[in-house]
Amino acid sequence: MRLNFHDGAVFSVPRLLCVSWFCLLAGVSAAGEASTISSLLANGRPGAVLEALPDQGRTRTERLAWAAARIGAQPVTDGNLREAGQVLAELARGDDEIGAEAAYLRARIFQVHALTPDYAQAANLFRELAERQPHSHWAQLGLVKLAMLELYVLPASAAGTDRIAAAEGWLARIEEPRLRRDLQLQIGQAGIALREPVARFLPHLVAAARADGITGTAHEDLLVQVGVLSERIGAWAQAREFFERYLAEYPTNVRAFAVREKLDRARRELTKEGRP
Repeated sequence: MRLNFHDGAVFSVPRLLCVSWFCLLAGVSAAGEASTISSLLANGRPGAVLEALPDQGRTRTERLAWAAARIGAQPVTDGNLREAGQVLAELARGDDEIGAEAAYLRARIFQVHALTPDYAQAANLFRELAERQPHSHWAQLGLVKLAMLELYVLPASAAGTDRIAAAEGWLARIEEPRLRRDLQLQIGQAGIALREPVARFLPHLVAAARADGITGTAHEDLLVQVGVLSERIGAWAQAREFFERYLAEYPTNVRAFAVREKLDRARRELTKEGRP
């Protein structure tokens, strides 16, 4: 199983491509060169980046860009990933944001880029980064990745007997609202996949649905999902809330008729209970 989950972007182009490389290249001495490399990275041309940064680059920012490009260059080989990993391990010794991002990218090599992923090693590296630089965006993002590993792929003995609880344990350490939202969404979806009782995971889906930033089909699906799951456990007020939200935002969509029927039922059940 390949897990590839980014804030900035479960629902959009990964932050790594959109933001980080543009920022890190601000330190490159020649403005023209920085602009060129940024453009190459943004347009998915890692090979051209490697040509623009001979000898693995000179500064820490250049070396980070070189390593990131090395990871993305085709064909992917163990040798290329090993070279990138060595540069990232060196950069990760620093206590700045470049060090944090390097540590994060190194863990991602083991998680998703290696021809044979090593999930246990990726988890160890994410944990180490969280302990060393807990307030860095990259450490926080790494905790989301770690939680995903614990939800789906780490042995139960490593994740704990309750995979949901293991992932929930990281929520208190995640300070960025979008990352908390994304992790709660994934905990909720994992609860469905793991056939957990609805009441166990539904609060996470509700929290994600009430947060900002989920758009498009994912938002539409989530509103219906929360409404139906709330209906299933007799949480009628909550079901009404999300069915009403769906109809307010998507009044002409193909599911509107069925949702309207469900909303009518939720209102009838609330009337029976004597609730407004």
